Amino acid sequence: MNPAFDAAGWYAPARKVPSPNCDARPVDTPVELLVIHNISLPPGEFGGDLVERLFTNTIPADHPLFADLGALRVSAHFLIRRDGQVVQFVSVHERAAHAGVSDWQGRARCNDFSVGIELEGTDHIPFTDAQYAALIPLAQALGQTCPLRAIVGHNDIAPLRKTDPGPCFDWQRVYVALPHLVTG
Repeated sequence: MNPAFDAAGWYAPARKVPSPNCDARPVDTPVELLVIHNISLPPGEFGGDLVERLFTNTIPADHPLFADLGALRVSAHFLIRRDGQVVQFVSVHERAAHAGVSDWQGRARCNDFSVGIELEGTDHIPFTDAQYAALIPLAQALGQTCPLRAIVGHNDIAPLRKTDPGPCFDWQRVYVALPHLVTG
């Protein structure tokens, strides 16, 4: 186990905010895929606690912008805020509800064998240097903890539904730091 992660699958540098939206992975299913997402609530606005509230089922469902979100039971393993702060919602040993209906190289149900990282942002606003400075060591530590084979965008595993992390995500920057996770 990588010293950045404890035996329970929690990343030491992250602020821990446990989500109830997780469960056990299928038996003998290694974590082989890292999925990059983006999120902002309200859309295009950064900061605040609404993403955390969404992932912990405490979002104000009576607000007109969030009426459809109140019934969702979603989470990612991690959120990286614009300032580079890492928040962890789910142990990497558990399955988070981040990918939805998805497929990677002919394997359905990507939540079963992946870790999801949300970057606070949108498809059309560049991510910050601080976010990449947090993402890369997190991904490296995950690679030392899990038998990761690839890093992909949500759009790669759910192309008919999702566009994130979007065209502003600097894949080249990530690939240079994580060449072993580049898929063809």
